Amino acid sequence: MRVVVLAGYSGAGKTTLLAQLIPALKSRGQRVSVVKHAHHRFEMDHPGKDTWRHREAGAFEVVAASPQRLVLQREFEQDVALSVHHLIAELYDGVDWVLVEGYRDCDLPKLEVWRAELGRPARYTTDPFVAAIATDSPAALPEPTQRPVLDLNNADAVADWLLGQGERFVYDASQYEL
Repeated sequence: MRVVVLAGYSGAGKTTLLAQLIPALKSRGQRVSVVKHAHHRFEMDHPGKDTWRHREAGAFEVVAASPQRLVLQREFEQDVALSVHHLIAELYDGVDWVLVEGYRDCDLPKLEVWRAELGRPARYTTDPFVAAIATDSPAALPEPTQRPVLDLNNADAVADWLLGQGERFVYDASQYEL
């Protein structure tokens, strides 16, 4: 499996690019999974549903499955800081690409998503894990770079670049401590 982190500040376009990369990679025969970092308490279940009632009754884990999908929900009794490596370990082993949104401070190769209009600093100037920059304003980059600069508005070109650089993104779980 290959793993790339889409890193950038809120409003830079990470989610938009990720949502465009999924079909671009799928159209090239790739199976894609996503790991998303949520900063806030979020809910994927709904009051009144069986799975909600099971969780409310105190189940540690609830797995719901149909012929089309499987969902695993795990309730932690205390806040737990799971690393991106913990979450990747939970994924199906037969996936070609894992696109990670968030976890911008992790130790994995990153595609920085940067927009000049946000007025935020670029990460590539200090983060050695940034492999390339996707931007809509390359002339506004704060410092020259030898890293590839990709068109943020061209997901097909970004997908082609990722596939062409695939070996750079191979994930070896044995290198990371859980």
